[in-house]
Amino acid sequence: MTVIASAANSTPLERDAQLISAHDKIEPGEIAIGVIIGRTSEFFDFFVYAIASVLVFPSLVFPFVDPLTGTLYSFALFSLAFVGRPIGTLIFTFLDQKYGRGVKLTIALFLLGGATMAIALLPGYARVGAVSIWLLGFFRLCQGIALGGAWDGLPSLLSLNAPQNRRGWYAMIPQLGAPLGLTVATALFAYFLAILSTEDFLSWGWRYPFFVALAINVVALFARLRLVATPEFTRLFENRELQPSPPFETLRKQWRVIALGSFAPLASFALFHLVTVFPLSYVLLNSDESPVRFLTIQGVGAVFCVVSMLASGLIADRVGRRAVMGVSAALIGAYSGFAPQLLGAGQLGESLYMISGFILLGLAFGQSSGIVNSSFDPHYRYTGAAIVQNSAWFIGAGFAPLVALFLASHVGLWSVGLYLLSGVICTLGALAINREFAQRNT
Repeated sequence: MTVIASAANSTPLERDAQLISAHDKIEPGEIAIGVIIGRTSEFFDFFVYAIASVLVFPSLVFPFVDPLTGTLYSFALFSLAFVGRPIGTLIFTFLDQKYGRGVKLTIALFLLGGATMAIALLPGYARVGAVSIWLLGFFRLCQGIALGGAWDGLPSLLSLNAPQNRRGWYAMIPQLGAPLGLTVATALFAYFLAILSTEDFLSWGWRYPFFVALAINVVALFARLRLVATPEFTRLFENRELQPSPPFETLRKQWRVIALGSFAPLASFALFHLVTVFPLSYVLLNSDESPVRFLTIQGVGAVFCVVSMLASGLIADRVGRRAVMGVSAALIGAYSGFAPQLLGAGQLGESLYMISGFILLGLAFGQSSGIVNSSFDPHYRYTGAAIVQNSAWFIGAGFAPLVALFLASHVGLWSVGLYLLSGVICTLGALAINREFAQRNT
């Protein structure tokens, strides 16, 4: 049976997607493909900006300060996206309720792709002075607002359609977008760094990965609309399981679940930036190592991360998602005691830090999505999951590169381990509290 969307709550792209998706039952495999494409596009945008924050913006936008200070300033602007996420949730929840999920998603992804492409056209400080800084900050904030609005409920739809004995596997699938997006982003930057002179790269070569983002977002938009336009999604939407609720009401009614969900993944979210963004900045600032080599290590690490994530899904289906998160958090705690110092121990130490970190990241991050979402009342699950995601990224990851580089440069690498350990403590505490909370409500 085909569900025909009204003009008030759909876009031409969504209506075209409905013609392709006019079957009654949506299969978990179809949802998984759409989720992977969507998350890979988002993380590709994310990593393109993150890598440029280290390789490009300190000299292009902040040439008036030393490289360390310029990188810290660049990381401060990097954090604006995480400030913008909650704003995006508020704005786009209104659009969702008034005009429909297709309109909301289309606007959000075009805003994300447009802001990313606009960064590609950014004039440097040498041409326009401080205007360059303001423009970069504005475009970065727009990226965050768009990411906050791009929440489509597909991970929740995937979870609702997953077989009972495969919940760990299907919870892992959305997380694959992170290492896949990192792989593509590092490959593009490494390619242009390898074939261009430093002058040409800083002049125009770095801009090409940003242009690629718009094309990827268009593909991702159609893949996601094809799913949100299906009768199955519509049925769950009409049954209120995937219907947006007022954000402030959701916060008031479900604050405990939101708090637990925000702190539960902090170990993996802190480690996320400490093996992707921070080490690139630290190594390039404190050694003469080629950025191509280090980007290659990151790409290899991302492959290990994918394998580790797949393993996390299989293990979680045997022992439970909470057990996987708890054990992986404890392992990250052990890792925090010695691994950061490896960054200062030469190329072998850097490689050990990166590969072992990515393996742990795969185990922990693979199960970090929506660990407490089942605790939400069905009416609040859609918006509550979005708030949890935004809050966890803001608390656990938004300022991680800035804090880690500042601590490493002014205190020592050992202090980065303490910072990571604080995330581990938050994760273990939240998992313990959530277990007691769940037992009292069964």
